[in-house]
Amino acid sequence: MNEGRKWSCEYCTYENFPATKRCTLCRALRPPQLINDETVEQDIYKMAPLICQDVDNGNISSGSSTSGVTSSDIGKKWSCHVCTYLNWPRAIKCTQCLTPRLKSPSPTSPTHSFTKPLSINVNISEPSGSRYAARRNSPSSPEATKEHNNDRNKAVAAALIKWCCKACTYENWPRSQKCVICGTARGRFSSGTSAAETASAEDGHIDSPSIQENSAACDNKNTNSSSSSSTSCSSSGSNLTSSISAVTKGAPRSPPAARSAEVIAGASGGASASAPSPTIYQEKNKEERRRLKQIRNRMCESDWLWLNACSGVVEGDAQAVEAFIQSGGDPARHLTADEVAILNRPSAFVPGYTIVHLAIRFQREDMLAVLLTSTDVASKAAKRMPSHVSPDLAAEILREISSSIRQRKGDFPCYFLTECATFALPTDIEDLPRPVQKQLFDELLDRDVQKELEVEEQIINWSHEITERLGSRLYALWNRTAGDCLLDSVLQSTWGIFDRDNTLRRAMSDSLTEGACTFYPRWKEYESVQAQTMQFSLEENQWQQDWAILLSLAGQPGAALEQIHIFAVAHILRRPIIVYGVKFVKNFRGENIGIARFQGVYLPLLWEQSFCWKTPIALGYTRGHFSALVAMEIDTDENVGAGANIDTNEDAQTAYLPLTDSEGKLLPVHFLTASETGKEEAILRDWLDCCVTDGGLLVAQQKFGKQPTQVRQMMDEWLDRYRKIAHVVQSPTRSQCQQTLSSDGETDDE
Repeated sequence: MNEGRKWSCEYCTYENFPATKRCTLCRALRPPQLINDETVEQDIYKMAPLICQDVDNGNISSGSSTSGVTSSDIGKKWSCHVCTYLNWPRAIKCTQCLTPRLKSPSPTSPTHSFTKPLSINVNISEPSGSRYAARRNSPSSPEATKEHNNDRNKAVAAALIKWCCKACTYENWPRSQKCVICGTARGRFSSGTSAAETASAEDGHIDSPSIQENSAACDNKNTNSSSSSSTSCSSSGSNLTSSISAVTKGAPRSPPAARSAEVIAGASGGASASAPSPTIYQEKNKEERRRLKQIRNRMCESDWLWLNACSGVVEGDAQAVEAFIQSGGDPARHLTADEVAILNRPSAFVPGYTIVHLAIRFQREDMLAVLLTSTDVASKAAKRMPSHVSPDLAAEILREISSSIRQRKGDFPCYFLTECATFALPTDIEDLPRPVQKQLFDELLDRDVQKELEVEEQIINWSHEITERLGSRLYALWNRTAGDCLLDSVLQSTWGIFDRDNTLRRAMSDSLTEGACTFYPRWKEYESVQAQTMQFSLEENQWQQDWAILLSLAGQPGAALEQIHIFAVAHILRRPIIVYGVKFVKNFRGENIGIARFQGVYLPLLWEQSFCWKTPIALGYTRGHFSALVAMEIDTDENVGAGANIDTNEDAQTAYLPLTDSEGKLLPVHFLTASETGKEEAILRDWLDCCVTDGGLLVAQQKFGKQPTQVRQMMDEWLDRYRKIAHVVQSPTRSQCQQTLSSDGETDDE
């Protein structure tokens, strides 16, 4: 067969390259071919690093005289009846499969007598001027094909040959004592046959007397006493070392097709104890498999979700992680040794690791953001949102929002909503008992976000005047994690539902794509100013690449969003968005790792002011997560706080959102041009209904009137459960009061 040509697969007829051993399409083995005269230059001996010497009648032949291969020598090769390989005339076994030659060598073949053992790379001490100086023979010369050269380095070469599993035919590495696929012990059909016997029976290879004596000595140690066993094994180890040394120093031999790993281990170990019997390994494997099976039988569904989440972090499967979190799993759970054994990937999983450790190790930043926002999964798993209680009403509200989305015609083809709504918590919550209120807020609010924004950083509710006297306390609603949190929080602030079918995300993505001619210059100018403050600049192709990334993120459900996406949503809503957020991004250890630039006011600057509403919505940002910040309705009968006669409409109420931080600094206004920079307060007064409180705070008025019918119905169904709980809680109290009144009445009668 010509190695320069492709070979055709006998199953699918695909033409494969000469170097491939299997078909690229169907993975069938390459068909065996008869080695002919055309492939003499590719003989296996050209690849063997052998340097031989031929001592014939007391003379050492030079490499130049034997380097060529004559056609008469090639014609005398004999073909193996098993593999059809053409062997050299003096070979008594096939070089490839070690099958003994069927007939005796040709009597015309010259015989040589060897007076001394040959050595490898050893210079024979001869006079410097002698013409018989040792020279290297070419590997393709006839002298290199003698049987003693074919059998050299037997023990070394055997360690480099893979062994084939008898159960599944998988080729394993020499050092493995069991098959990595099916777990069968090396060289065994059953537990009664040893690996060495099977390999010898298959290959037709007979070990040298010294190797056989060593194996017999080591096999007898189980029947002899401990002392005699130690002596026999030690002596056999010494005999084995000497025999291997003789093989290495003596005439080289061709490597066998398979060699027992125990012999090689004994050869490398010298006089140490022989390798354990494969039966021991098989028994250990059975015990391990039995133990793992018992562990799997004891595992419940939550345990499998935990293991799937760990594998999902390593393999990049975010759905497995989300399924674990939504089921109420604890991200702080640690891997045990048994779980690591079941996962069967010690290089990836270590006992004691959590999925947070795995996400950091494998650099899963998107999953890390989800895990860092899920530190209190047990409480989040028990969340009870209004849209969860009434999914049909929530779907109907979402369909109404989708039908109210329109696209502006003209130079700025941006999508927008035709309806304006502002969500607020019902005032009936104040009528519930304190324990019921606590349960309601635990199931409705994101306590971690509320604590970080309100207590740790003092970003919201920091003014006693706004929260108490004006009754404008903000509450952080819980929503979904990952990249959907921004759009969820926007719809929660307006309609009290989630963006389940990505209605708002599609409108945002289409607006940025179709209105790129208007959004891109504004974004580039704003980002250029931010880059100059950090003393770096970008080229045009880099700006375009960044813009393309932002567009792709907008169209991918679950992808994290940036400032330009909030700017686009403000144009879809046609109203300002105020983001109260942390100044620094922290890791899971609480260390600052970057600057968060989300806090500020996002105005629909690309629309006309007359086309927009001035009442804003409020969002919170912390730990890479957005949350809706909503106020609570106030009973209008009290005529204080948010219900204080702000509008002539009796149903309209007002919440006051501060436009400064706790230090009195004005919140930044994003995406202003160079000409607009420095006029932030005037721009805010133009786009918002601003006023100054008695304490001198600049605030924006958030007006919310009567809730839409569907939203009010959804909130009533949600509150019914807590009203029933309150009735059960108050019943024992009422019975006690009646008993007290009854005793008092009897006293009065008396």
